[in-house]
This record gives sequence, structure tokens and C-alpha cells, in this order.
Amino acid sequence: MPVVYSRDGEPFEIMLKRFKKKCEKAAILSDIKKHQAYEKPSEEKKRKANVARRKAMKMARKARYYS
Repeated sequence: MPVVYSRDGEPFEIMLKRFKKKCEKAAILSDIKKHQAYEKPSEEKKRKANVARRKAMKMARKARYYS
């Protein structure tokens, strides 16, 4: 769990912003959303395949751009 300590004279809004950023980096919200409902193994395979496909396409675009 991310912890944020208040600095001298720091407004609450800025401290809350730092806390949200730490939570985002720790992937807490995405993990909670992922575990809210059961995902069938076949659906998990499809999701992971889509992620891999998008990543491969992005890398191909970068390679084409920089070559």
C-alpha cells in the first residue's frame, strides 16, 4: 500500500495528487478491477493475445519509423 507523508505547509490537494500517482504506479486500481469478476480461462487467453498483438503492432510501427 502506498504511503504519502505530508510536507511542511503542503496543501491537502497536492498530497492527494501524489497519493493517486503512487497508487497508479503500483497498479492497485487495475488489480482491483481485474479481480472484481471471474474471467474464464478462454477469455483471459483472448485478452492476453490482443495485448500481445497490439504490442507487436506498436513495436513494428516504431521500427518502421526509426529505420
